Amino acid sequence: MPSLFPALTGDPGGRAALRFGERSLSYAELAAAAGVTAGRIRGAGRVAVWATPAPQTAVGVVAALLAGVAAVPLNPRSGEKELRHIVGDSEPSLVLAAPDAGDLPAPLAGLPRLDVGVPAAHAATGDVPDDRDLDPAAPALVVYTSGTTGPPKGAVLPRRAIAATLDALADAWRWTADDVLVHALPLFHVHGLVLGILGPLRRGGSVRHLGRFSTEGVARELTSGATMLFGVPTMYHRIAEALPDEPELVKALAGARLLVSGSAALPVHDHERIAAATGRRVVERYGMTETLMNTSVRADGPARAGTVGVPLPGVELRLVAEDGTPVTEFDGESVGEIQVRGANLFTGYLNRPEATAAAFTADGFFRTGDMAVRDPDGCVRIVGRKATDLIKSGGYKIGAGEIENALLEHPAVREAAVTGEPDPDLGERIVAWVVPADPHAPPALEELAEHVAQRLAPHKRPRVVRHLDALPRNDMGKVMKRALTHG
Repeated sequence: MPSLFPALTGDPGGRAALRFGERSLSYAELAAAAGVTAGRIRGAGRVAVWATPAPQTAVGVVAALLAGVAAVPLNPRSGEKELRHIVGDSEPSLVLAAPDAGDLPAPLAGLPRLDVGVPAAHAATGDVPDDRDLDPAAPALVVYTSGTTGPPKGAVLPRRAIAATLDALADAWRWTADDVLVHALPLFHVHGLVLGILGPLRRGGSVRHLGRFSTEGVARELTSGATMLFGVPTMYHRIAEALPDEPELVKALAGARLLVSGSAALPVHDHERIAAATGRRVVERYGMTETLMNTSVRADGPARAGTVGVPLPGVELRLVAEDGTPVTEFDGESVGEIQVRGANLFTGYLNRPEATAAAFTADGFFRTGDMAVRDPDGCVRIVGRKATDLIKSGGYKIGAGEIENALLEHPAVREAAVTGEPDPDLGERIVAWVVPADPHAPPALEELAEHVAQRLAPHKRPRVVRHLDALPRNDMGKVMKRALTHG
C-alpha cells in the first residue's frame, strides 16, 4: 500500500503543513517531529492521544500511523465515567499529550505519558519511518461513537479506510496540494481529525486550525490564502446570522473555492441565506464514524441544497425497506435505510463481536440506521435516524428532517427539532421542539402547523409544539433527541 502521507517522504521543502494559532509546522518539521515520536512508540500496541486543538495532536496521530500503531483519540471534554470506559475498553499502553496540556484526568493517571515535542523552526532533522509495507487492513484509529444507546463503542478503522475515503473526497471535491483548509473542528472525531487534518496532509496541502470557531477567524484566513472551509451546521448558522453585519465575511466566503458542511444536516434556510449573500453554495457530505465518508455533493456538479449528494467512488449504497426489500424508486418519497459497502468501512467494534455481527448484513453491507430517499437524479436526501427520526403517523412514514427544515423557514423560529410521541389515533403524533426567535413572542401551534402543511403536506404538520430556551447538542452540534422528554 502506498504511504498515507507521500508529502512527508518526498521533497516537502519549506511548505506549510499545519498551523494552530501562531504555531506553524512545515512538512519538514512535521516529518521530523512525527519521526521522533514514531520511533518512541513503535511496537506499543494502541496509544491514546489527548486530542486538544494543538499541533501535538496532529503530530501524535501522524506518528502513530507512520509507526503502525493504532491511535485512540480522546475527547478532552469527556467526563470521568466515559473516559474510564474508553481507557478500560481500548487498553492503551501510553497516552500522547502536548507538554502544556496540564494534568490529565484520573482515568489516565495509570498510563505512562509521553509529551509530544515539536521542533523549533528550521531545526527539523531525522528520518521518517517508511509506512508503505504496513498492512492496509491493520488498525489505524479506534474512534469511539457517541454512545447514545449505551456506553461508547470503539470503531476500528483500518489504514485502507482512511486512504479510500480521503482519495474519494479528493475526486469529488477536486482537492489538491494547492488547497489550504481552515476549520475549528474538534480533533477527537473523524470530521476534524481524518478529514480536517489527515486530509490536507495526504494531499500535500495545508491546514489552519482556528482553535475556537469565530466568524472573524474564518474571514481572516479565507482572505489570507485559505481556499476551503469545513464546518458543522451550528458554525454555518452563525455565519449566516453574521453575514448582514460583516462585509469582510461576505467577501471572504465569496472568494473561497469550497465550503463543506457535515456531521448533521444543514438547514435549507441557512443554505439559501449564505448563497444569496455570497454567491457560494455549501457542499454537504454524509458519513459516520464506522464508515467514514459515503456520499457528497460534487464540487463540479449542480448545487443541491438539502441533499448529501451521490455515492463517492468505491462506495456501494442501497436503500432497504423495513421488510428487507430494496427500495429501487428514485422518486424522492420512498424511504429506506441506508446500507453501504466499500473499502471505507471499519472492520468492527473493539471487543464487541456480537455488535459487529449485528451491524452487517450477510452480504457485507453496513446497516447505518439512517433513513433516506433518493431523488430522480440519484442524490440522497437523509430524512433522519431510524430510531429517533422516522415517525409513523396516520399510516405515513415521515422523516423529521424535512419538517425541521420547513419550521426553520418560519421567521419566529430560531432552532427546531422534531420527534414523534405515541398517539392513540395516529400511532405517533408529530412534536415540534422550538427555540423562538423572540422568547417573549413564541409562535403558536396553529401558525406553525399551517406553515408546514402549506410547504410539505397536511399529514406532516406538527400536532404539538413545545418551546425551549435551547436545544440539547453534543460536541459536533448534533441535537440529542433522546434528551428531549415529553411533558
